[in-house]
Amino acid sequence: MISQQFLDMLRCPDQGTRLTLADAALVEQLNAAITAGKLKNRSDQPVKRHFNGALLREDNAVAYPIVDEIPILLIDEGIDLAQNGLAVT
Repeated sequence: MISQQFLDMLRCPDQGTRLTLADAALVEQLNAAITAGKLKNRSDQPVKRHFNGALLREDNAVAYPIVDEIPILLIDEGIDLAQNGLAVT
């Protein structure tokens, strides 16, 4: 997946804060919402491709998808977790 050295260099494209790998439970929730047709990105478009993983913004409010082992670090592709009824505990 993503090496720690590479992860240490990545930053949120919106706020410039650190990103961490989302745990498997959150990725599973995101993929279940995609399957149900209920997950939308920050540009209010439905997400159709399942995630291999996700990068979580430091405040746990936004997740950025990892698809085919590639982090998608575009502001509009981020997933606003609260808006989608998801939360990180």
